[in-house]
Amino acid sequence: MTEGEDEKMTNRWQKDADGIIIFTGLFSAALAAFLTVSVQDLKPNSQDTSAFYLGNIYQLLADPNISRASILATPVQPPDFSPSKSAVLVNSLWFLSFVISLTSALLATMLQQWARRFLTITQPPLYSPHKRASIRAFFANGVEKFHVPWSVEALPALLHLSLFLFFTGL
Repeated sequence: MTEGEDEKMTNRWQKDADGIIIFTGLFSAALAAFLTVSVQDLKPNSQDTSAFYLGNIYQLLADPNISRASILATPVQPPDFSPSKSAVLVNSLWFLSFVISLTSALLATMLQQWARRFLTITQPPLYSPHKRASIRAFFANGVEKFHVPWSVEALPALLHLSLFLFFTGL
């Protein structure tokens, strides 16, 4: 490849990464809003606990035949809390979707940084053509070895998986 082809390739990768980062940011913000509401279903509601104790107090005050000794002898505990299976499933899917979405944003950012570094290192006019060719060959070998084109194509698949998990949770 020539310098022009390297620039086209890295520019294409950077533009793909730009789109992924923008979409991921918007999607993650919306998903975080859903998560802040749905995570409340995983912990006990303080209003239910208060209602339980107020109901017990009312029963004690309404029945004049109960002695004070029997009240102190039997401590009353609210029922154990257990979140519903659907709440656990939905939150699990949404948290997994959130993590995958943020992972794709991180990988896209790393791709952008790598593409900028690739261009700045392989095309400096300070080196002789022979030195630039050897540096470029080293980086081109790394592109093939680490399957960078495949990784670029896999980023949208991660976003699709994240969207699928989110919509499954709805």
